[in-house]
Amino acid sequence: MSAKKIGLLGSTGSIGVQSIEIVNEHSELFDINLLTANNNAELLIQQALEVQPECVVITNEDKFTLVQDVLKEKNINVMAGEKALEEAISSLDLDVLVTAIVGYAGLKPTLKAIEGGIDIALANKETLVVAGDLVTSNAKAKGVNIFPIDSEHSAIFQCLVGEKIEDVEKIYLTASGGPFRGKSREELAQITKEQALKHPNWDMGAKITIDSATLMNKGLEAIEAKWLFDLSFNQIDVVVHPQSIIHSIVQFKDSSMKAQMGLPDMRLPILYALGYPDRISSDLPRLDFANHHNLTFEQVDKNTFRNLDLAFEALKKCGNLPCIVNAANEIAVDAFLKDKVGFLEMSDVIEGCMSKVSYIEKPVYDDYVETDSLTRKMAQELL
Repeated sequence: MSAKKIGLLGSTGSIGVQSIEIVNEHSELFDINLLTANNNAELLIQQALEVQPECVVITNEDKFTLVQDVLKEKNINVMAGEKALEEAISSLDLDVLVTAIVGYAGLKPTLKAIEGGIDIALANKETLVVAGDLVTSNAKAKGVNIFPIDSEHSAIFQCLVGEKIEDVEKIYLTASGGPFRGKSREELAQITKEQALKHPNWDMGAKITIDSATLMNKGLEAIEAKWLFDLSFNQIDVVVHPQSIIHSIVQFKDSSMKAQMGLPDMRLPILYALGYPDRISSDLPRLDFANHHNLTFEQVDKNTFRNLDLAFEALKKCGNLPCIVNAANEIAVDAFLKDKVGFLEMSDVIEGCMSKVSYIEKPVYDDYVETDSLTRKMAQELL
């Protein structure tokens, strides 16, 4: 069999770096044809020299000359700008596109890949949060597979192999609880960004780490799960599991439950998504039960962590409301990381946008674009 041809959007981020590690360990199975990054030109150059892709895209056009000067003699095509992402996806021969761009920016290139019949290995949950109906309907029409890379959705995906979706009664997305599990709202009001960036179990980028601390990440995952697995609002729940060993659970209509377990390591869901339908041997660390005597579960506190409650409100109503939540959250998190808003005040910004930006029950693509733009402006005004 020929190697799967991989495109990697967001190659310099955490998922991107680990994806390259997986590909290098299984070079007989995978071949990277496309690398893209936003600002980290130095690491992008280093990765390109290592894996020798056909094409490299740096979306920050100010960094184009720097990248091109190093790679022009290596027979690697260098492109720049956001439009170049779509052009590269359309022109290259790709089997799977790993979408590891953070935030709303992942939507357009994902839709372009689906249009070209390229399977998606999805690490950008915001794509389905913003426009899940549009993305999944387009994928279905084109016969495109969407393989989840998030550890929770990969767990659900693995538990559903060989099962009928109509037999699913409920899914439980597990949450570590983040670094502030058990704290009161009074304590959360004093939280700093330095404290919020210290996740107890996972090593992730700044934005997703803050989302984990506020539990917004779990709310976004719930919305993503609806579209990935064709579930209704009342079939999705969240349970706190501090050890992060059980990555999610499926409950079936006969009362049986399936859970996927393993050490917290994003390389496993990446490998499973790239290799599907095959399981590929790996040297990843194995779970030793002797070192994990207790696996515990707790109810999630939506009153204290309001972001999760707001996300579930958007999940219940759908339309363009998840798009509003996502855009407002991106602005709020950015402001928090710049010390412009407090930890609890991020929820106020999101809730304000949900009440002020017009609700659209059945949005089309242009509605999502306008909603995202209007919400960002509204969030800035509220800040």
